[in-house]
Amino acid sequence: MGTSEQINAYNRIQPFVEIMDCTLRDGEQTSGVSFLPHEKLMIARMLLKDINVDRIEVASAKVSDGDKDAVKMICRYARQIGKQDAVEVLGFVDGGDSVEWIADTGCKVINLLAKGSEKHCSGQLEKTVEEHVADIKYCIGLAEKYGMSVNLYLEDWSNGMKESPEHVYAMLDALTHTSIKRFMLPDTLGVLNPLQVIEYMRKMQKRYPNTHFDFHAHNDYDLAVSNSLAAVLSGCKGLHVTVNGLGERCGNAPLSSVQVILKDQFHAKTNIHEDRLNDISRLVEGYSGIAIAPNQPVIGENVFTQVAGVHADGDHKAGLYCNLLKPERFGRKREYALGKNSGRANIAKNLEELGLELTPEQTKKVTQRITELGDKKELVTQDDLPYIVSDVLKHDAPEDKVKLVSYVVSTAYGLKPGANVKVEINGKQYEASATGDGQYDAFVKSLRYIYKKYLDRTFPILANYAVTIPPGGRTDALVQTVITWNNNGKMIRTRGLDADQTEAAIKATFKMLNIFELEQNNND
Repeated sequence: MGTSEQINAYNRIQPFVEIMDCTLRDGEQTSGVSFLPHEKLMIARMLLKDINVDRIEVASAKVSDGDKDAVKMICRYARQIGKQDAVEVLGFVDGGDSVEWIADTGCKVINLLAKGSEKHCSGQLEKTVEEHVADIKYCIGLAEKYGMSVNLYLEDWSNGMKESPEHVYAMLDALTHTSIKRFMLPDTLGVLNPLQVIEYMRKMQKRYPNTHFDFHAHNDYDLAVSNSLAAVLSGCKGLHVTVNGLGERCGNAPLSSVQVILKDQFHAKTNIHEDRLNDISRLVEGYSGIAIAPNQPVIGENVFTQVAGVHADGDHKAGLYCNLLKPERFGRKREYALGKNSGRANIAKNLEELGLELTPEQTKKVTQRITELGDKKELVTQDDLPYIVSDVLKHDAPEDKVKLVSYVVSTAYGLKPGANVKVEINGKQYEASATGDGQYDAFVKSLRYIYKKYLDRTFPILANYAVTIPPGGRTDALVQTVITWNNNGKMIRTRGLDADQTEAAIKATFKMLNIFELEQNNND
């Protein structure tokens, strides 16, 4: 059967695909990434409850006491929500040490790491396949005594199928009749292409038709998603993914990309809640410190932003530039960029969202001004539009309702940074002090104290904070700080420009506060 016939047959069947997320184990092998125990718990909670993945692999056995604490907390939570069997830990064929370590955490599933290629078995373990199988069976027996179920990784399976398929078959022949629940087939070094995945997976399915196979992709050739889909197309029942594609070297298959291709291109069924994919991506981005590329499909900041004016015009008239990947599906919304390529259609869309009505001639003038700013590489956001409109049309700029009167921020060795802030809100002055994890954190905490104590209100939560310096900039170059705020689900993005990073952040903060105050006054 050719590939096109396979796809057509697959689309008619609409099978269920099991998704295992490996962010907390394989994803933590990303260079520079190390999650604290409570961070692991927060990620696990969201994956199990909000994203609704089928399984999560949360750690490797014997790595650290911190990992052990994290696994205990995650297992305790999973028991509370009836998903204890969805938590898995990687263990090694080490005479039972891993089994005992995992059993002590309360985890009920061990993913044994065995050798899926003759090269790894003889070169690393210096054992025959028979000796290796005997060691595996001993660990399986011990796991069963502890009431644990067992899945088996065939490490380097991809090279095993390429160079020593007889080793792979010998392993499966000896182990398919044991209590192993799943055989997990990793492309450990990311060397396969989709045609090879189809060939090898079909051989596995034909030889072992009643066996559950998972596929675990790595992205060294940028083929992790394609290979994952090829595996499912060939009968694989489960896929391994990570949030944001985290993982060693070039990473693993991203959860969000795998999900949308499974659903849209192959009409497969999963348990994933797509409307929370953006939320889990931002949570992991914050904890990992690894920024999501703006053009990363589904979750990137720019993927639902139309830049060309002709696209905005087409969307306005007949949705001509939309596909199945609608932003609302993922809890997001389509945006229309403001810059030199925007055109009047983009700007009209933004003005419409703000409730600003301009004549065609006025819109033309605003468009010209935004184009000029774009030529200078100025970043223009929707929040800048009212000021640009006022400037172009020679009206008075909107009066700031929230003004910074004065502030002092300080830091000293051995002490937490502090801030003393005086502000004017709707004509009245307020003052407060606070300490924080940094100067800006202390500044914002002072503001929140003022809003809570004197106004009995809170303002939006900081969702993202990005600092950029122009290429080739010197130490005295201007710093641009772009801050994204979450106001009950509505995102507000403001920016500040200054030679000092803290000052730039403060400017961005007061832009947000004035937008927030204007909305509050309009609602009252």
